[in-house]
Amino acid sequence: MEIIHLILGKANPERMNGVNKVVHEMATNQVENGYPVQVWGITRHPEHDYPERIFTTRLFPACQNPFRIDPFLRQAFLDYKGRIVVHIHGAFIPVFYTISGFLHKNNIPFIITPHSTYNRVMMKKNAIRKKLYFQFFEKPLLKRSFGIHLLGKSEWKGLGDIYHNKKSVILPYGFTRVEIKDTLPKATRFSVVYCGRLDTYSKGLDILVKGFALFSRLHPDAQLILIGDGKDKRRLQELCRELDLAASVIFRGSVFGKAKTRLLRECHVFAHPSRTDGIPASIVEAASLGLPCVVSDGTNMGERVARFDAGYTMKSLDKLELARGLAEMYDRIMIHGVGASLEANARGMIDVDFHWPEILAHFNTIYHKALLSTTINWKRITQLQPRRLF
Repeated sequence: MEIIHLILGKANPERMNGVNKVVHEMATNQVENGYPVQVWGITRHPEHDYPERIFTTRLFPACQNPFRIDPFLRQAFLDYKGRIVVHIHGAFIPVFYTISGFLHKNNIPFIITPHSTYNRVMMKKNAIRKKLYFQFFEKPLLKRSFGIHLLGKSEWKGLGDIYHNKKSVILPYGFTRVEIKDTLPKATRFSVVYCGRLDTYSKGLDILVKGFALFSRLHPDAQLILIGDGKDKRRLQELCRELDLAASVIFRGSVFGKAKTRLLRECHVFAHPSRTDGIPASIVEAASLGLPCVVSDGTNMGERVARFDAGYTMKSLDKLELARGLAEMYDRIMIHGVGASLEANARGMIDVDFHWPEILAHFNTIYHKALLSTTINWKRITQLQPRRLF
């Protein structure tokens, strides 16, 4: 059996596409753990201009008609028929609807990871259009799939509102934590950091800035560092000026690699009050570096953060609760001196709940059942009870 990850793009970790980064990380770890894997990308620029990787990548051109499949991709599926399981990444993508019909017709099993697209908040955006598209295209795709892989409870609830099924599975992606051997002093000012796309609504950045404004009244020397770029950068800068935070909020733009790691490690707390998300890779990365995290329930990380005492889980999605979380972290780190304990808890959370070998074993079980379903009763094997695997 071979696993084919199907994406839009090239699984390029150097780009800011979260799905591409996740697929790159997953495929890399699958190969390192002995699983045969390829990544197939559909892209308007099918040049192999990405960094070297240890898994095979095949690129197919995207057609002008968004529902049309490139003939070479059709043939590639047929060439591997009987020995592959396709793992589709993404939702509300027209070509995936067509591909699902082709795979189903040719008895090639597939599962789909919608990457948080089905949660309630995302479904409200362009609601009428999405409702129509879901009814005519997305629902048939899901019916054809062997399984639906969801990242957290917010998407579980959202999908349950619109498509009742017994084949959804909640399972996080893993993370490879890098051991930090050197010590790096924290910034002299209490530093709160956010890293990710500057999308005010979905990432809750208005809550972050307004909550930090309340917190800074108690601790005026504190600073908020925003790493990343996006369409709302100018609007957020204006909000900071309105709240008299121009000197306290630092927009660092996009930072990558070792420079980003160093900047994160200098900070005291990572904050991510998303209204809607899957499992933000930035939270996992920050926790792996020992940063306690202030998170909303919408990140699907709140239960973990609370269980491991790895930060603060917001009880409601508002600026006052964000300020309360920052204040608690300030007291524990700066006054009571338990920062080292919080750092150890954050790293422990990643080691336990995002352990790649165990997670990949769960995925491999799903893949094998999917392939087996092509030779026995499809309906019987897919009547899985909704469950959380990890």
